[in-house]
Amino acid sequence: MSKKLWMTSAVLFLLLSCSKEILQRFPGFQAPADFPATAYHFDTNPVTQEGFELGRKLFYDPHLSRNNSISCGSCHIQSSAFTQHGHDLSHGVDDRLGKRNSPPIMNLAWMPLFLWDGGVFDLDLQPVVPITSHEEMDESVGNVIKKLQGIPAYPELFRKAFGSEEITTANMMKALSQFMVMCVSDQSKYDSVRRNQATFTPEEQAGYSFFRQSCTGCHKEPLLTDFSFRNNGIRAGLNGDRGRSGITLNPDDDFRFKVPSLRNVAYTAPYMHDGRFITLDAVLDHYAAKVQEAPTLDPLLRSGTTLGIPMTDVQKTQVIAFLKTLSDPQFIKNPILAEQ
Repeated sequence: MSKKLWMTSAVLFLLLSCSKEILQRFPGFQAPADFPATAYHFDTNPVTQEGFELGRKLFYDPHLSRNNSISCGSCHIQSSAFTQHGHDLSHGVDDRLGKRNSPPIMNLAWMPLFLWDGGVFDLDLQPVVPITSHEEMDESVGNVIKKLQGIPAYPELFRKAFGSEEITTANMMKALSQFMVMCVSDQSKYDSVRRNQATFTPEEQAGYSFFRQSCTGCHKEPLLTDFSFRNNGIRAGLNGDRGRSGITLNPDDDFRFKVPSLRNVAYTAPYMHDGRFITLDAVLDHYAAKVQEAPTLDPLLRSGTTLGIPMTDVQKTQVIAFLKTLSDPQFIKNPILAEQ
């Protein structure tokens, strides 16, 4: 063997060994010190390596769908911050169209309510919605359990995670939650600036200053959302989705949808609950000049007779420069979150 070939082989072996070591070194759930208190009930479902690994396998397993064709990871793709990049509405079995845009899976341990309308109050219950939705996985939870029972690897994985080979709905949901709460994004340039480890460019700083003045009423730092439900002045979509009022049955909640986190927003196009805006420029154009009057329009988007958030083209450019600092490349490339 030539010296050059030997050195190449040695380097490849070292890289593979390092990659394996990274995957084996399980960090557990670690809340960033500068984040607020979590909302998830870790006291009843603490994250373990075995539970997380089971949850990851389930997350990427297409057996959760009726025809074994799509997994959770089909609509929540890591490279797009766990969204379905480029799809305005989620796509399910038989290429069926969902009603809403697939939201990112990140920092869910801090989220008190789930889905665009807040219809689920516990992360352990959230997977039931896509599994049983006709437009998404179109399966029953009971049938998923039966399918998992027929796959040789699963009983042992459940035993390692929960002490019993019995495959139950509760433990399946707990495992999925353990995977999802580990999807923590806190390594953006914005985070480095907050921690005095980096500085914004003048353009980014100008965008941040405008953002703090005009946008943090809804997109509260550091999670970049206040988890509220608001009507942001977009017209009703073609499917007549009324948002939060479909859950509360209160007409005052008509067309109110959850305020999304803006973390990793550069990765998660298209935007809004129905993916109607393809670019960040289109989003800012909406807020600057296209907000529509409505009985439930959020008060923060109305000042006298002026609707929206007035901004110049220069300010839009500055805001977008700031929004790009919210991107977390480590998060979308984290090997422990990837399909194994």
